[in-house]
Amino acid sequence: MRYVSASASVLAPAKINLFLRVLHKRADGYHELDTLFQAIALYDRVTVELSRAGVELEVSGCDTGPDHENLAFLAAQRLIAVAGVDIGVKIYLDKQIPVGGGLGGGSSDAAAVLRALAILHEDLAGEERLRGIGTELGADVAFFLGESALSRGTGRGENLQPMPALPVTNLVVVSPSVHSSTAEAYTALNRPLREDARIWEPKSLEVLRTWTEVEACACNDFQDPISNQHPQVAQCLNMLSETGASPVMLSGSGSSSFGFFSSSVRAKAVADDLGRQFGWRCFATTTLGTLPVPEVLA
Repeated sequence: MRYVSASASVLAPAKINLFLRVLHKRADGYHELDTLFQAIALYDRVTVELSRAGVELEVSGCDTGPDHENLAFLAAQRLIAVAGVDIGVKIYLDKQIPVGGGLGGGSSDAAAVLRALAILHEDLAGEERLRGIGTELGADVAFFLGESALSRGTGRGENLQPMPALPVTNLVVVSPSVHSSTAEAYTALNRPLREDARIWEPKSLEVLRTWTEVEACACNDFQDPISNQHPQVAQCLNMLSETGASPVMLSGSGSSSFGFFSSSVRAKAVADDLGRQFGWRCFATTTLGTLPVPEVLA
């Protein structure tokens, strides 16, 4: 067994989508997307230990459902199988990112497991292999396997164009007690989809330097249909707007929303107030300039 250490710990960040356009349905049945991923300082903690055999998952915090549906569990299984390495893995997942909120928590956990295992065991390393497995598991995984906290994603979201980091800024993330699945979101998106991706081309995207420029192209094609389907989502968006946040958007296919603030003090006050009034999970946090790196444990 060729390994560097027996365990590693990784902070797995959430993401938001600064814009998300659904352009058209492809011949393979997937939808062509154009999105701008931004990592934020809201984390799950993933700790990975090498063991003798099998994959075990222990979850604290939010319930993530059965192991065989958990992307972190599946990532470990798949990497071991592809590499043909006779080892086992124990995964400890401290789950804080809301499940089913459009924040990419499951994808981030999967990427964290892949990155940790690649560091722990030489035979599990290889960027091309990790990205291939990540793409199999879900389009968002590729973003979290990258090196940039801000990336444009096309195709299903897996074709990434890293972009220079924007200044770190404050935001509030609001997660109501409703779950919006990706399949449900596409069903709700009942408008005619764009046949020509060239219709959507945000200006000056290559030179985004300020949040004012980001706001000019901020949009999410899922926002109206998901808001219409889930009154709590519409209420979250409306309440964030009333606090003066700008822009205010749905993240991914929902159900979480977010809004930006110039002041961290104001962001915390809004998060505390909305959580107290409505019982929503609210987080005052910031954007990230870089993605966290795995920490090898003694």
